[in-house]
Amino acid sequence: MEETTRTMMPLIGDDAPAFQAVTTQGTINFPEDYQGKWVILFSHPADFTPVCTTEFMTFASMMDELKAMNTELIGLSVDSLYAHIAWLRKIQEIEWAGKKDLEVTFPLIEDIRMEVSTKYGMIQPSASNTQAVRAVFVIDPAAKIRAILYYPLSTGRNFDEIKRLVQALQVADAESCATPADWRPGDDVIVPTAGSCGTARERMENQTDEQYCLDWFMCFRKLGEGK
Repeated sequence: MEETTRTMMPLIGDDAPAFQAVTTQGTINFPEDYQGKWVILFSHPADFTPVCTTEFMTFASMMDELKAMNTELIGLSVDSLYAHIAWLRKIQEIEWAGKKDLEVTFPLIEDIRMEVSTKYGMIQPSASNTQAVRAVFVIDPAAKIRAILYYPLSTGRNFDEIKRLVQALQVADAESCATPADWRPGDDVIVPTAGSCGTARERMENQTDEQYCLDWFMCFRKLGEGK
């Protein structure tokens, strides 16, 4: 049986692997060029494919929302720079799901030699030796990997969830909290679990309109709209 080569991918909490890459927006140096920014680094299997086209149209339509969240986009596939440019020009001519006249102005990495995709474990031989899977890395302003999502070649990503994930991470950092299942901005957040019996008792006995507990280990805090 032929042995399959396994590529190690960075994990949550690791430093995001550094790279220099040629893109549709010129050469970028990561993470130097993105200091102080959140970054969504994502890969797609190939240019001029239908699922990838819908994904790029969706991301292009979200750029203003993401920039308002201090979040930048970086795309990647193993296609050439010229293929990238031709495909992005064609996307401007396509209308889908109410989206049209979309210009993709975030950088799309040319990764023919698979250098960046290998660093991030985006090439998975059991799926394809020549195409990157649909990987998403959420990277924080300190260039730490905070979340990783992987989709198979056949399935388009949920971009609302990607945005929600970044929002949840930003709120967790700003408010020193966690977010419950299906959390949305404006929903209550979870207070870190009490570290002692005394703290647990105090929380249960001193609940307020702003902070309340369902039990000693499960306390919530209201943040208000927009957070």
